[in-house]
Amino acid sequence: MTIAGWIVFISAVTGMTGLLLWCIHRVVKTPDAEEHLHSPVDIDTHDD
Repeated sequence: MTIAGWIVFISAVTGMTGLLLWCIHRVVKTPDAEEHLHSPVDIDTHDD
């Protein structure tokens, strides 16, 4: 593989890994996330 190929490959892998880590960080570190979680028992479907 050429040098340009290696540069594209490494930057793509680094970019995707960075994006994955940033998304995981955002999900884990969201304050008060427990208040926004709903289980199927909490959802009112208005089926009487």
